[in-house]
Amino acid sequence: MRKVGGIALALLALLVLAFILLRTPDTDPAEMRAKYGGEPSQFVDLGGGLMVHLRDEGPRDAEAIILLHGSNADLRAWQPWTDRLKAKYRIIRFDQIGHGLTGPAPDGDYAMPAFVDTVDRVADTLKLDRFILGGNSMGGGIAMAYALKHPERLDGLILVDAGGAPIKREGAGNIGFTIARTPVVNRLMAHITPRSLVTKSLSQSVSNQGVVTPEAVDRYWELLRYPGNRAATMARFGQERKPFDPAALKRLEIPVLIIWGEEDRLIPFEAAGWFKANLPNSTLISYPHIGHLPMEETPDASGSAVRDWVGKLPLSIADR
Repeated sequence: MRKVGGIALALLALLVLAFILLRTPDTDPAEMRAKYGGEPSQFVDLGGGLMVHLRDEGPRDAEAIILLHGSNADLRAWQPWTDRLKAKYRIIRFDQIGHGLTGPAPDGDYAMPAFVDTVDRVADTLKLDRFILGGNSMGGGIAMAYALKHPERLDGLILVDAGGAPIKREGAGNIGFTIARTPVVNRLMAHITPRSLVTKSLSQSVSNQGVVTPEAVDRYWELLRYPGNRAATMARFGQERKPFDPAALKRLEIPVLIIWGEEDRLIPFEAAGWFKANLPNSTLISYPHIGHLPMEETPDASGSAVRDWVGKLPLSIADR
């Protein structure tokens, strides 16, 4: 019995030592703001203790486009589109709750209605009556949910490899997201998040590996470790996920642009077809040899597609 007790103590000691050696602490908020929150960033008070990191660029009298990033990303995911569109359109992007420099939600609520409500609060704070809403991955699912709840506020909807279709992925997909969904193991992720894991996760998300730069990996890794964001990630992935009701989508009349990478390993290309089949006023543009992040993997082509599509909208601000 003494021998068994000694072995148990030795294993416990090894686990404690491994935790100490492998633990990746939170980043320093002041350092992160200095590094990622410079001009033209704003920190906008939405009330209730929520201060959102936001960028608002382009002509104030132009059509406004709000862009929502995906899971574990941040507003800089839209930099390629912003660079290409801000001369003509007002481009607004923000770090969603539990992400980037916005950090965790004050009330700890990461259900879909909370994300939809944040979009509404941003639009109200910026005094936007109507706007175009776009989103990638998780952000695309939030944009879709917002459109179903507030269609009267939208001139158009842009879905970029969006979540929410009842299409099952084949294979593992993304190692980071797989760990985040795995009980017990995911608790370690709140304390042990090696940079190599972020590199692997981002590499698995894209086909154009040119996106996986040291700077991009550092940004994902450092902002994931912004205080509270890792715990928020675990809370988000613990939420029940329900696909959208196709009958509800069929009633939506606003124009929708669907953009998809045909080699997306996180949300299969079949999901693009599902959205196209169920959204009556939709246009689908897809890109071969492109993965989950078309706005970064093929920014010229996808940015031009957005510019051309928005330019043809009947409810653009120029016509009002």
